[in-house]
Amino acid sequence: MPAKSKSQQMAAGAALAAKRGETKVSDLEGAAKSMYDSMSEEELEEMASSNRKGKPNHKSDS
Repeated sequence: MPAKSKSQQMAAGAALAAKRGETKVSDLEGAAKSMYDSMSEEELEEMASSNRKGKPNHKSDS
């Protein structure tokens, strides 16, 4: 599942870095922390590597 917004993609990247041991899990906050807990490394990789072009900064709720 590709990211729907730039902020979602950045959160997935932060969670992926923590999964790989590149950053501390204790440094994660908000969406990145919940993604770390609920998603596999493969899912995070797919979300973090999606194309940024044309994505909004934040996903709209409507």
